[in-house]
Amino acid sequence: MGRSDLERLSREELIELVLRLQRPDKTSRTSSKPPATDRKERREQSKPGGAKPGHEGHSRVMSEDPDAVIDYRPDRCMCCCGDLHGDLPAELVSVSERIELPAVMPVVTQHRRLAVRCPTCGARVVAPVPEAARGTPFGPRLHAVATYLKTLQALSYERLQAALSDLFGMTLSQGGLMNLLCRAQGRFRTGRDAAVSTLRRAAVVASDETSVRIEGSNAYHWVFHAADAVVHAASPTRGAVVVREMMDGHRPAVWISDRYTAQQGHAAAHQTCLAHLARNVAYVVEVSDDPVPWRLQLWLRSVFALAERVTDLATSTLAAKRRSLDRQLGAILATSSRCDLTRDLQAKIGRARAQLLVFLAHPGTVEPTNNGSERLLRPCVVQRKVTNGYRAMWAAEGEAAIRTVVDTARLTGSSTFSTILKTVGA
Repeated sequence: MGRSDLERLSREELIELVLRLQRPDKTSRTSSKPPATDRKERREQSKPGGAKPGHEGHSRVMSEDPDAVIDYRPDRCMCCCGDLHGDLPAELVSVSERIELPAVMPVVTQHRRLAVRCPTCGARVVAPVPEAARGTPFGPRLHAVATYLKTLQALSYERLQAALSDLFGMTLSQGGLMNLLCRAQGRFRTGRDAAVSTLRRAAVVASDETSVRIEGSNAYHWVFHAADAVVHAASPTRGAVVVREMMDGHRPAVWISDRYTAQQGHAAAHQTCLAHLARNVAYVVEVSDDPVPWRLQLWLRSVFALAERVTDLATSTLAAKRRSLDRQLGAILATSSRCDLTRDLQAKIGRARAQLLVFLAHPGTVEPTNNGSERLLRPCVVQRKVTNGYRAMWAAEGEAAIRTVVDTARLTGSSTFSTILKTVGA
């Protein structure tokens, strides 16, 4: 906008323009931007670190089955210098532990084939190739460790190569590591297919996606999860076709996601993430003097308070509260406002009005937010920031399969490395 354009504006239009320019930037508290994009406050304004007042302290639990126990007894009295022989009763005063990791070196087993000359006919008989000598020379635990460090700890090939060398004395080329990881990833296809099959029978499904670089192009990492399955998927597109291919015609009772169009229309009912709306409302409350956003913020707080005790209330009570909340929201949305941000917010919430309180009809099975999907995607975001994505689609799809099996196993309490080791060694 040039000077001549500004001169043609009315006084009210100029005031509106200045107010818009003075609006603060959006942060992770007032939008869906990640916390890493927030500007750091000055040190003197930041909160002190450490535990907050009233926080209950925690200490490391002593081992119930130590490998060795050493008792230290006094042998002479500090008062009279008398001998304290070993038969005297003693009481335990304190216990301390020293914990150390043993030096880990690779165990190399050579399998040698021998040939023997038959004394009867003179034929040279060679031993058959043992099963242990077929295929790769690397065992399942090495495959599991490399897979864990590369996928779950987001190490690059160079850093993984250095870690195996420094920690375990293993010397592998980056090409050898790539082949090793490719073999390991193939073991997770069966578990991934089982998780997808479970997802396609679920009554409630939540989903989300985040951007990632694959083969030098913009792509997306998707996550779908239900009560007993988590499925990760890599795709070059963010479109609804990814959801349709994943669900293969299955329509759950409820779908949980944000308001992104590609996430809509895949279930009988839809629960919009209220956490996203709460951040949008917080931004308008921060930059506007209009009372409507403040009323919306209070309304959301009452909804979140109800969500915390939704399983303790009767079905009839929840239905009555849902009707009451919907009437309150209708009155707020019908309130006229001169603030453009407020009007945009009213229109946005009005379009999703039927999707805001669906969780009240499914107490305990449908969450009011999509935070579960965001937590499952967070390690993928860390991996993207550390490694800058994937050089090949097979690597992205392979890591998605690994995360699928690992995250699904976590639902039943299985640890990450034990799941990887069990899968690779199967």
